[in-house]
Amino acid sequence: MNSTLPLEPLNNAAPRVVKKRAYQVWDQVSIYLPVLLMGLLAMASYWLLRATPMPEALPEERELTHEPDYYMQRFSVKVFDVNGRIRSEVYGAEGRHYPDTDTLEIDKARIRNYSPEGQLTTATAQRVTSNGDSTEFILEGDAIVVRQAGKNAAGKRLPRLEFHGEYLRVLTKWDALISDQPVLLIRDTDQMRADSLLYRGDRQAALLKGRVQVQMQPR
Repeated sequence: MNSTLPLEPLNNAAPRVVKKRAYQVWDQVSIYLPVLLMGLLAMASYWLLRATPMPEALPEERELTHEPDYYMQRFSVKVFDVNGRIRSEVYGAEGRHYPDTDTLEIDKARIRNYSPEGQLTTATAQRVTSNGDSTEFILEGDAIVVRQAGKNAAGKRLPRLEFHGEYLRVLTKWDALISDQPVLLIRDTDQMRADSLLYRGDRQAALLKGRVQVQMQPR
């Protein structure tokens, strides 16, 4: 009788026992696998937070004060229309911009402006102050505004006008000039003096108040 025959069933049973135990171990591990993965993700997130640089703190908004935020010296600024024709030109010995009021002060200013019809208006003063959208100009000190003769859109003749004073306020939106101080208005060859003035270019009308003196030249 061959004594080695009973050994064959024992050798075949051993692998099945090992596989069964492996499956049991895997079942136990799989129960805790989601927890292990969550732990690994938490550790990775913490490491990323530690490795990522902190954002810089936003600078506090500084309160605007009436101090210039930029200067210009001996400057010239020109504005052209879509066809390349000059619309306006500004010269100045020095300019200062104030951010709190969004105004620009120009010393020894000279301004030239052309209307759509090509009529030239010039202005000079020791100091000119303009708002942010350039719709208001305040001229102080030897202020002179001259509008050359021309024609309006309808072809009607417009006389030459001169405004002289120590204080002139120009509102471009309404084509108006205002002064609450003595002013001289010259219309062609006629001269008018008054303590205050309101002129509306769109209406071709002037309102003079106070001590008014008019000198009319014969036509």
